[in-house]
Parts: sequence; C-alpha cells; structure tokens
Amino acid sequence: MAKGITSRETSYADWYNEIVKKAGLADHSAVRGCMVIKPYGFAIWEKMQAQLDKRFKETGHVNAYFPLFIPKSFLSKEAEHVEGFAKECAVVTHHRLMNDPNGNGVVVDPTAKLEEELIVRPTSETIIWNTYKDWIKSYRDLPLLINQWANVVRWEMRTRMFLRTAEFLWQEGHTAHTTKGEAVAEARQMLDVYAEFAEEYMAMPVIKGRKTANERFAGAEDTYTIEALMQDGKALQSGTSHFLGQNFAKAFDVKFLNQNQKEEYVWATSWGVSTRLMGGLIMTHSDDNGLIVPPKLAALHAVIVPIPKPGAEIDEAAMKIMAALKEKGISVKYDTDAKKRPGFKFAEYELQGVPVRIGIGKRDLEKGVVELARRDTGEKVQVPVDAAASAIEQLLVDIQNNLFQKAVDYRTAHTSSADDFDTFKEILEEKGGFIKAHWDGTVETEKKIKELTKATIRCIPLDNEQEEGKCILTGKPSKERVLFAKAY
Repeated sequence: MAKGITSRETSYADWYNEIVKKAGLADHSAVRGCMVIKPYGFAIWEKMQAQLDKRFKETGHVNAYFPLFIPKSFLSKEAEHVEGFAKECAVVTHHRLMNDPNGNGVVVDPTAKLEEELIVRPTSETIIWNTYKDWIKSYRDLPLLINQWANVVRWEMRTRMFLRTAEFLWQEGHTAHTTKGEAVAEARQMLDVYAEFAEEYMAMPVIKGRKTANERFAGAEDTYTIEALMQDGKALQSGTSHFLGQNFAKAFDVKFLNQNQKEEYVWATSWGVSTRLMGGLIMTHSDDNGLIVPPKLAALHAVIVPIPKPGAEIDEAAMKIMAALKEKGISVKYDTDAKKRPGFKFAEYELQGVPVRIGIGKRDLEKGVVELARRDTGEKVQVPVDAAASAIEQLLVDIQNNLFQKAVDYRTAHTSSADDFDTFKEILEEKGGFIKAHWDGTVETEKKIKELTKATIRCIPLDNEQEEGKCILTGKPSKERVLFAKAY
C-alpha cells in the first residue's frame, strides 16, 4: 500500500479523496463545494473531451456557446423543469460592489439591484430554447444539432471532488428535429456514443437503460442513462440522454413551417456527461497503491527511470526508446531528476497511474535489455532495447483490455437477482452491486424501497427480458426486472 493512502477496505471514501489529492488530480478550493482541477487531472479530462468531441462531430454536431446567466423568467416558463432545479440554483441579485463606508472592505451596493434576477446556469435548456426560437423558422433549418462545453452550478450541500461539486465542467447537447421519431433516434444515438466511449476509452463497462418516471430529467418525456458499477458496489450514473418531446418548444414557442407550409412545434433532445466521469475512472480501476489510468486516456503513457541515476549509456538508450515511442504516438517522459532515488520515483509514478514504467540500469544494458513494469498488474518483464517500443505498444493494448475485462468480471460477480424483499435487503447489506428485481411500476413503491434500503432503480435496461413476476415489496404483478443499486 502506498504511503499515506488509506486502503479501500478501511475507508473507501478516504481512499478516494486521498487518491484525488495525492495523485495530483484536484484540490479543494476556498469556495465551499468547489474544486481546483490540477494540471494532471485536467490533462486526463482534456483527453476525454477530445474523444467525445470527435464523436459528436462525426455524428453531425457542431459546438457553440451560450450565456452563463439565465433570466429568472426563462426558468419560470417550463414548470416541471424549474421545480426540478429550483433548490439548486445560485442567484445573482446585484451588479455592483462599493467600498464599505465603515472601512470594512467592500459591500454590495444596495442601489445596484437588478430589475430581474439572473440564475447561474444549472443547465441551459431555457436560454438555448429562447435562442432557437429566432434560429428556427422552416423545416430547412432542421435538424439543429448543437453542443456546448461549459461549466454549470448546482448548489449541492454534500460535495465530493469530481463526483458532486457545486460547480462542474461538462458538455450539453441540445438538438431540434422535425419529428418525434427523429428526436428519439437522436437521444438513443447519443446514449450509444456515451456507452462506446465509456467502454472503449475509459475501460468502464456500462448498462444502457431508461430511467423511471420518478428519476427522469426535469421536463423530459424519457431519460436514457448509462450506469456503471464502482468497486465499493455502488452505481454511478455516468451519462444521460433525454427525449424532451415538445415541452420546451411549446414553452418557448419554437415552431417551424413544414413542407406543407403548416406550423408545427419542433421535437427536442438534450444530453450530457461531466467531470463526474473522472470520479468513475478513479473508482473503476484504481487500487490501494494509487491511481490506475486506462492507456487511451493516460496523460502520460510511459516513464523512463534511470537506475540509479542518468549516465551516458543510460541516456543513449533512453533517447533511442523515446524516439521510437514518439514515432508511434506514445507519450513518454525521461525522469532525470537526480535529487530523487529510483524507489521514490517508482512509488510516485505508481501513485499517478502511469501505465508503463521503463527501468534502465547499467547491468541490464550490459545484457542489452531494459525492464518494463505494467501498472495494472505490477508484472515486470525484460526486453531488448531495440524491441522496447514495440513491446510497450502492445503492453498498452493489453493493459487497456485487461482493465476492461477486470471491470466486467467485477460487475458480473456483483450482479444478483432477488425475488423477495428479505433477499433483496440481504444482498444489499452483504454484497452490494446491481440487483435485478421485479417492481410493480408505481412511484409509491419505488420511493418506499428507497426509504427502507437507500437503493434506487438505476434503470430499466434497454435489452430487458420480459418475464412474469411479482414485485419484491408489494407482491403485485410485474412483467420485467429492473436494476436496483445504492448509488452516488
């Protein structure tokens, strides 16, 4: 166990927080509930952004930017939406400060009260649909496929870095369509984009499903979700895509002339993922020695450590390996810091989750080899200097695949079925994970199960098998199992 890191078994929450800070991903800030994302953490987020942005553009979307501030009256136009976010909103009431007449710094100028309060965006549906009203006139203007990368504020009371903060970074797609079918297809397509990214790049297996009416996004007709399972047996909602129907179009009077020259309301979607994915990446793969990063998202793929210190022969071998790796598009660092011993460097890069460590020592070079150590398993192997780059290239593929399979195996081992409430509670308390169980379809039963167990319906899987059964709580008929879990 790395020095100073609490083990997962001792305290999963402490383990998580310590990895975030000690691996250099983020730090607490002077603002309650907000975090500072440090360069190493931001480099990983940038890799996530780049891959997601590429996929968005491949599916026909373009980026734009909308204001941070939303007039209060906009939020009032869609009743369900404002109710869903009202308790989380930060509100701007004044536009100026002044020197305190009593000499105590600055105070709010009481004469600078805004005529209408501004909301710091918790999400941008209202400001965007007010804009779309001017952009959309005819069927020729549709579909409108726009995404923005932005920050949002939700005034959370209990926060944890990356997982739940008062301000966080995300992307939000907002699209308009001529038909219901096209909008539903868009929402499903973006869910697939998220799922493919999570599995192919984050090596994090997810289950695609629909949220229950009680768990839907405020103002949506249907919410699709990807759900992942963390190492403590809790679920993490990792991305959502919403079919908004015509709710926002009607609230903001967004109409188009169809091909028959008749006015219709547009059909809408919205979809997003956030820096919460960083929390998912940490909790899916990391161990008691620190962070583990899948190679496809690693800020640094490999690090060369001279043993015991740099020298002409070691430098020559390091430069040769670095040149070959860079030709393959593999990022590498040669750590020549003579103030730190090799053992300290090994522990440092292990803590940071660098996928491959390359040790170069004089004795190994006499044999024409270097030592490669993989972060995911700790295995070490000696390879010829000339073959090091190719070996590392294959190792990165192996590590990516191994991390995904390990996460799949964990999820499989922690997915259970329950046919009665006692078994359901027993699994939750002793094993955790996903539980497939029958539910009678009512909000009342859903809320009661949450009240009694703290478990929620994570989703109704899209590939759900239909089967006759009885609700675990009420015994009423049910035609399919839903996925329960305790969650972040």
